[in-house]
Amino acid sequence: MKIDKKLIKELVDNLKEFELTELEYQEGQTKIKVSKASRGLEQVKTSAVVSPNKSVLKSADDSDGIRVKSPIIGTAYLAPEPGAKKFVEVGDKIKKGQTVMIVEAMKTMNHVPSTSDGVVKKILIEDGQPVEFGQTLVLLK
Repeated sequence: MKIDKKLIKELVDNLKEFELTELEYQEGQTKIKVSKASRGLEQVKTSAVVSPNKSVLKSADDSDGIRVKSPIIGTAYLAPEPGAKKFVEVGDKIKKGQTVMIVEAMKTMNHVPSTSDGVVKKILIEDGQPVEFGQTLVLLK
C-alpha cells in the first residue's frame, strides 16, 4: 500500500485550520486518522495512522438479508436511555425510516433509521458498543 503523503499533510492542515483534535478519512479499504494531543501550552504532538479497514467491510454474520449500517463512528445504544425499552427486538416488524438505535458521537445522539421495511433477523452489536462508519448494526429479512 502506497502512503499518500500529500493527503496526510492536507488532513493535518485541516486539523489546524478548523482547530480540531482528531480527523478521520476513509476511501475504500484505506482509512487515515490524524490527531493531535496537547501536552501543556507549548508542545503539541501530531500523529497519523493509516490502515486497511477490513472490519468495516466484513460483518460478523455472513448470512443474507438487508443490512442497516452505522452512518458514523460512535457508541451505539439500543434504547433511548438506560433501562428504557429497546427501539427494536429480534422478530419485530419495522418500517423504512423507523429508528433502530442511536449512535452517539461527540455528545450528540444520532438516530439510525431502517433503510427498508422488514423483520429484525439479528442485532449484531451490544448496547454501549463502539461502532465504525459502515459497520452492520442490524440484519433484516
